[in-house]
Amino acid sequence: MVQLSILDLVFINEGNNPNMALSNSVRVAKVAEDLGYHRIWVAEHHNFPAIASAATSVVIGHLAGHTKKIRIGAGGIMLPNHSPLVIAEQFGTLESLYPGRIDLGLGRAPGTDQLTLRALRRDPMSSQHFPEDVKELLSYFEDDQNQLPVHAIPGMGTNVPVWILGSSLFGAQLAALLGLPYAFASHFAPAALMEAISIYRKQFRPSKYLDQPYVMVGVNVIAADTDKEAKFLFTSSQQSFTRILRNRRGTFPPPIEDIETYWSPEEKQIASQMLSYSVVGSRETVKLGLTKILEETKADELMTVTSVYDTDAKIRSLEILAGIEI
Repeated sequence: MVQLSILDLVFINEGNNPNMALSNSVRVAKVAEDLGYHRIWVAEHHNFPAIASAATSVVIGHLAGHTKKIRIGAGGIMLPNHSPLVIAEQFGTLESLYPGRIDLGLGRAPGTDQLTLRALRRDPMSSQHFPEDVKELLSYFEDDQNQLPVHAIPGMGTNVPVWILGSSLFGAQLAALLGLPYAFASHFAPAALMEAISIYRKQFRPSKYLDQPYVMVGVNVIAADTDKEAKFLFTSSQQSFTRILRNRRGTFPPPIEDIETYWSPEEKQIASQMLSYSVVGSRETVKLGLTKILEETKADELMTVTSVYDTDAKIRSLEILAGIEI
């Protein structure tokens, strides 16, 4: 069976606040651990009213502190926003606190808008140094840092697993070159998925980190007792993506009865394309959809995104998914 994992966007629902969002994520993490999910990741986003995981390493530590064995990590840290040394220290500290449970996924995008990027005090051109920054970061986790003038403490010798994240061909090529596992963000940007994973597999160079390619594919999954209920729950994501197109960001919306009255035909086309790697429905529908995706991608792991307004419904979705053999 393929590994099933969770990307938790730590949504701040309409009418809620960050405290409630983080409490909901703890509840989800505990349930996911009991259900046997492999890992939970949270992502770095800044100036997003609906997402409470901007301080990503802090959230990871909070979730790890409330669980016992499930892997917890970043999907991802936007490395151009940080110095590699600081990230090595943060994740070296997390690994020291929660040995054998911490993952570090790295992205090249800023995870925000240009105005917020300036507020982060980062050079807008820093993403051009991403490959060099990744290599520097990897070196800080090594057992022997004698050749380095600066040591990451904690960090040195922790060998935190590092992933390359991406939604284009660049990340695939870098992951292959460095011999690192690769995660594709097909849950919101699926266009280049098949080409990217093909390039990654063809160009992969075995390394001390990984003997053979390892591909994780992002997919939106909403499971419910009926197709109708799942489609209703999915309207929250459809509204959220439509708001992005309208440049009207807000907290995460509750579902609505008729999405067709909410978006225009043009918005529907674009948002639906962004959400095309989504499997929504009953147990049988979800099994068929995920089986098809696995046949297409030959993914080693699925990073599932369950963007549901109601936490009870989200947990029910995770329960149904965990019971499906794929």
